[in-house]
Amino acid sequence: MQLALFVVGFFSAIVYGSFFEWALHRFLMHKRIPFFPYPFKAHALVHHRLFKADFTYHVQRPGDEADIPMAWWNGPALVAVASLPFAAASAWAGSVWLVGGAALAIAAYYGAYEYLHWCMHKPRDRRVERAGLFFRLNGHHLLHHRYMGKNFNVVLPLADLCLRTLLARSPVRFAQATGPSVPNVQPLHTTEDRHPPGRPLAHCPTAPTP
Repeated sequence: MQLALFVVGFFSAIVYGSFFEWALHRFLMHKRIPFFPYPFKAHALVHHRLFKADFTYHVQRPGDEADIPMAWWNGPALVAVASLPFAAASAWAGSVWLVGGAALAIAAYYGAYEYLHWCMHKPRDRRVERAGLFFRLNGHHLLHHRYMGKNFNVVLPLADLCLRTLLARSPVRFAQATGPSVPNVQPLHTTEDRHPPGRPLAHCPTAPTP
């Protein structure tokens, strides 16, 4: 029974984590909250100012990588806050195993977020960057830096899919970042859009600025 509760807590927290990440990203990191402006300032005003969807998607200057991850205290705080519903469910069930499994999954989700996000903006040909899943997630996140009202998930785009904020390709051409782990997210209706991933696009004088 205890192991079953742990497993239920773990896997349900992974799904829950996608929606928690989506809500956090959309409503705290992209909207100014008067009594708590820190997430908006750190993310929308600093991170997105440095890292756009063009070549600046990747770190350009020494020191800019400091603005890729969240502050060190964000991890424990977010894991604690995200675990609260599972803590209440554990109290009702009379077992800490449910919240134990959930807290582990949420901590792992947060760790995956930070690591994948770091690799996306500071690529180093790591093994994970050669994985097909990373390739797709990288394109998903690149489009968020072009369209900040889309693709709020970094780790698991389930919430983006369910809440209709998922964007698979740009509706218009733009000067996007390129690289071995960066997919081509241009519209499909031009011949350049069928170039292999990571290959620089031909110059398009009418392309809108990012």
